[in-house]
Amino acid sequence: MEKGQEGRQNPPKRTAKDTVFTSLFRDKGYLLQLYQALHPEDASAKEEDLEIITLENIMAGGIFNDLGFLFKEKLIFLIEAQSTWTMNILVRVILYLAKSYQDYIIRTGQDIYGSKKVELPKPEIFVIYTGSRKERPESISLAEEFFPGGECCLDVTVRMIYDGKNGDIIEQYVSFTKVFDEQVKKYGLTVEAVREAIRICKDRDVLKEYLSGRESEVVDIMLTLFSQEEVWDMHVRSERKEAAIRTTIEDGQDYGIPKEEILVKLKCKYGLSEMDAKKQIELYWQ
Repeated sequence: MEKGQEGRQNPPKRTAKDTVFTSLFRDKGYLLQLYQALHPEDASAKEEDLEIITLENIMAGGIFNDLGFLFKEKLIFLIEAQSTWTMNILVRVILYLAKSYQDYIIRTGQDIYGSKKVELPKPEIFVIYTGSRKERPESISLAEEFFPGGECCLDVTVRMIYDGKNGDIIEQYVSFTKVFDEQVKKYGLTVEAVREAIRICKDRDVLKEYLSGRESEVVDIMLTLFSQEEVWDMHVRSERKEAAIRTTIEDGQDYGIPKEEILVKLKCKYGLSEMDAKKQIELYWQ
């Protein structure tokens, strides 16, 4: 059950590339619940102790699903990893950490060239994984993954989170992603899938207040994700087709097949017009 959200008005504006993850935790009431889930021993934490420092522009393109915030002496990063598992998250973390420290030093007026040691908040880095990968390590390490077999002067360790506890905000968010995935499998990338996922979650008291107060926003966010996914799929298919056409032409040349025969093959196999097929041959024929 969520708490501390009654009477909340004027939620922060979102960007077009938000996810529910970033939209949810941009609200300091939910962010406080997140911090308390990560640090249940800290019962004195307050919303005013939290400062959101998410770096939305450090990575070009894509959907933002990263969250950075300060809590007193702590610098905390969370990344939401969905169905695609990649160790490149560790590289993103290094870049996030460096840029966040740079911003922090400038903001606090410290001098890295002076003799006085600068003061830095202690980093804590988490990945909330909502995919279905069977192998689930408790943590991942940059040095172990990218520079195995010896000592390395550079390392960062990321703690992996797969589920929350006792209905906390992390468990609710992970439950929401699972319900949503189930509805997409049933209805496809449709408004119906989004609305049905919201209905089920509200019935199960999963992010109920957030979803009740911002249903139209959540639908809009998820439809934006659909558009991004469809654009990416089209890009991948286009890239694969281009690579296959190039291979057909280059292999044909290597085996001494006449251009005329390759032209016919391109038209039949890839549905190219005669003009487009000729352009491709001119481009890749060496």
